[in-house]
Amino acid sequence: MTKPACPACTLEEVLSHSDHWECVTCGHEWPKEAEPETARVVKDAHGNVLADGDTVALIKDLKLGGGSQVLKQGTKAKNIRLVDGDHEIDCKIDGSAIALKACFVKKS
Repeated sequence: MTKPACPACTLEEVLSHSDHWECVTCGHEWPKEAEPETARVVKDAHGNVLADGDTVALIKDLKLGGGSQVLKQGTKAKNIRLVDGDHEIDCKIDGSAIALKACFVKKS
């Protein structure tokens, strides 16, 4: 976070406290404004930006944990949903809810 100039005297000698700013010169105090959150960008294996509702295809065979089931390369997942966490994509493949990493899919 960059230090703002004092709104009272316009000088830039400002102290940063946990919840407010304080001007060293004139003593004026004002609250810190929350920084706007930047939108998270999720990209597929080829660098294309993904969005909710996109259709993606697997770029390699993926073995599902906890069983012997394998998702084959080229399998498509429609209407994906982007989520926070280690696996960025929630979707359904063949009626089963699956969480995928974006590095294993390409936008189709």
